[in-house]
Amino acid sequence: MNRASWRMALAFGALLFLAGMADPAIARAESRGDVNFIIGAKSLDRNDWNPVEDQGEFGAEVTWGGSRWPIAFATDLVASSHGADLLGITINGQTSELAFGLRKIWEAGAARPYIGGGVAKIAAQIEKPGVTEDDTVLGGRRGAGIFWRLGSRFNIGLAGRLSRGKLTLFGTAIEAGGTHAGLILGWGWPAEK
Repeated sequence: MNRASWRMALAFGALLFLAGMADPAIARAESRGDVNFIIGAKSLDRNDWNPVEDQGEFGAEVTWGGSRWPIAFATDLVASSHGADLLGITINGQTSELAFGLRKIWEAGAARPYIGGGVAKIAAQIEKPGVTEDDTVLGGRRGAGIFWRLGSRFNIGLAGRLSRGKLTLFGTAIEAGGTHAGLILGWGWPAEK
């Protein structure tokens, strides 16, 4: 596992720890929020990332704020990777995004459609035999989705996102953002009756 992957894993663990620790405190403060895990895929520009442009992705979207706020804060963390052979050469590509912004979630019965956007720190790395190159950039992201509250806390749904940010790998400026799509599995607070 490379440096970028370790940093992402540590940040992701810290995010989950804080979300778990915050739940009782947030509920007491009359706040509302959701921690939704995303399992899906990220598609990058084929001209920049061939043959690793289609990557599996895992991450979390955390939405938090006051129970009466019309718009909430969003803290998201996603990581994607894929390895492939090109003419007998193994190439590994990976990206990660740590995003901060705002998210609006509407409540329509059990359905929760949402939109949001903000800034994202995007890191990318490409590994070829004997050489690895990585870079980071501050970019932007926007997203939308829908999830349903099942029972008092459990969330299930679909998420989509578009991110953008150009960085430099192997002396070439490439797009490290892409199109994201995935399934949502998560929980929300406070518990619904």
